[in-house]
Amino acid sequence: MRSDSVPLRLVALALLLGAAGCSTVSGGYDAVRDAVTPSTRASSSTPATGSAPAAPAPARAAPPVYDTPVNPATQRAFDDASRALRSGRVDEAERAYKALAQANPELGGPHANLGVIYRQSGKVNESVAELEQATKLSPRQPLYLNQLGIAYRQQGQFAKARDAYQRALALDPGYAAALLNLGILYDLYLGDTARALELYGRYLAVMPNGDATVTKWVADLKNRKPGPITVSRQEKP
Repeated sequence: MRSDSVPLRLVALALLLGAAGCSTVSGGYDAVRDAVTPSTRASSSTPATGSAPAAPAPARAAPPVYDTPVNPATQRAFDDASRALRSGRVDEAERAYKALAQANPELGGPHANLGVIYRQSGKVNESVAELEQATKLSPRQPLYLNQLGIAYRQQGQFAKARDAYQRALALDPGYAAALLNLGILYDLYLGDTARALELYGRYLAVMPNGDATVTKWVADLKNRKPGPITVSRQEKP
């Protein structure tokens, strides 16, 4: 390890995603907030699904953190790109992350942030490509896998989305966003009510203050009649 390298620190707040493959850096890009245990942001066009009573929240081990040493100049450049993104200067941030990815091909974070930018811009194929690269470079980073699962779902690749969420949960079994997103996938796209209910329950169990929306989802899901599903859900980034 070079003497001028420093670890990228874990700040468990909100997306932007970290440069090296740790958890998150504080961010303000509206559509991609709340990476760790976000507040519910779901919409319903008809009665949504709710939730069975959750068991008391189990003690949760800290999620894994895999810091990659990042030299100070790279960290500053990444922080500048993140500030641009937080300020709404998306084109500037995109150019900066691209330059970082080119100059630091070993880092997953710039690719992950590009993937989120592209997904929010409706460029789903480009988003998938960047997030696949991010998870290849940082295969033990659950946040990147959750983002990849969302992109796969938007692309219509439901089996790949399921696998990405499951890989995230294998690394961090208490990762609330991945639990909820996998539950939504089973509920609306894979048609497995029992599995969806299990995952919604696990999600509620790790939410210290509960989640009234998802609680309603589970109650409604238990009473759902056979037929077309017209309920919408929005994943948690």
